[in-house]
Amino acid sequence: MQHAPTLPPARNLIGGGWRPAASGREMPMISPIDGRPFAAIADSGPEDVDAAIRAARAAFEGDWGRLTAAERGRLMLRLAQRIEAEAEALARLETRDNGKPIAQSRADMAALARYFEYYGGAADKLHGEVIPFLNGYDVMALREPHGVTGHIIPWNYPVQIFGRSVGAALAMGNATVTKPAEDACLTILRIGELAGEAGFPAGAINIVTGRGAVAGQALAEHPGVDFISFTGSPEVGQAIQIAAARNHIPCTLELGGKSPQIVFHDADLEAAAPVIVNAIVQNGGQTCSAGSRVLIQRGIWERLTAMLAERFGAVVAGPAEGALLGPLISARQKARVERYIAEAAAPLIARGTVARDAPSAGFYVAPALFGPVDPASPLAQEEIFGPVLAAIPFDTEAEAVAIANGTEYGLVAGIWTRDGDRQARMARAMRCGQVFINGYGAGGGIELPFGGVRKSGHGREKGFVALYEFSRLKTVVHRFA
Repeated sequence: MQHAPTLPPARNLIGGGWRPAASGREMPMISPIDGRPFAAIADSGPEDVDAAIRAARAAFEGDWGRLTAAERGRLMLRLAQRIEAEAEALARLETRDNGKPIAQSRADMAALARYFEYYGGAADKLHGEVIPFLNGYDVMALREPHGVTGHIIPWNYPVQIFGRSVGAALAMGNATVTKPAEDACLTILRIGELAGEAGFPAGAINIVTGRGAVAGQALAEHPGVDFISFTGSPEVGQAIQIAAARNHIPCTLELGGKSPQIVFHDADLEAAAPVIVNAIVQNGGQTCSAGSRVLIQRGIWERLTAMLAERFGAVVAGPAEGALLGPLISARQKARVERYIAEAAAPLIARGTVARDAPSAGFYVAPALFGPVDPASPLAQEEIFGPVLAAIPFDTEAEAVAIANGTEYGLVAGIWTRDGDRQARMARAMRCGQVFINGYGAGGGIELPFGGVRKSGHGREKGFVALYEFSRLKTVVHRFA
């Protein structure tokens, strides 16, 4: 790869300074591209997390907490500008770390800069309200920061999720502690360096690396944290929620999905087909909102599955800069996806290929399209988190609704139809957090509230509404003579 990125040292960002894990331990970073170690990170423990939380508390009660909303916003805008200035180097670091194609990494950096730009601009725009009450009283409802917020970030979109959660938390005046996934955290560490250069006070942004079961658990359980934001698996999300409950603090959980795209007989299939394929191939299908089920009305089944098969067959997984599909994040994830493919109880409609020049030790999986798939089968019910698409036929609108809502998840849905009445009915019938009509995804969707229901989690990030999540409401009742 040209212009090899500079790798951050194996250190944690705590209180504005860089320090190794208290134990001195490090852990290797394995490249998904070739399966080889290429860097190291601090293998942190509870003592490191405790130090970061103490630094955040000191910042909240000190220099960071004394800033006005406008001053916080200016710092965030300055950081957005630094991210934009280093976007290419950051993108190459992300690709080296995460394995995703460079085009996706560039899009992630653009979204990251936009998050800090958006929330920097919003920092002084969230107002309280005056509530009419009895004569002789003034009543105000004020929005205040929680204090110290913890952010546990996954490996699939590390910088985007850092931007959407940490950005909103900072805009509200919280001091933050982030534990990025051990599989992909180098770019977040570099952003921490940029934040220091932008002038953020020491302790406003703290980053502690290490294992989820050690450092992540320590952050979730620490009594010094006032709010937790977590994105990851439902199983870990449940443990996070239990830990938050024990400390009587709120949390937002974004836990994945099994999102359907529903294609009716009157849809524009030429427009739908490439979007459907991209929605499962993007980032190797390692996307919480991946369109991993496509529901096809029976009258267009043959035509649309043929169109999808042609596109799937043309997808090549490889390390090239122009590749649409890169490697999966780890050997473990590769084995998991391959197991679902091998055990699929449905006909294989089409399969892509792995490039001949792909390193044999890399974590590449050719995309697979199956159908017709039983709506009750694992392919249709379980989040595979890989480039595997389940095609399911349906006859009526009511049947489509039942199938679409017939999983434990509820994150995103796509509706493809030209019928305006059906668009409205289907959008209201979907039990999920986002619905797209004649499209899917919105280029990061920084301004659009995002989150799920049921096993997909609760709370909302992105958009202005995230500021409400990262703040608490205080009512002030003033009686006057």
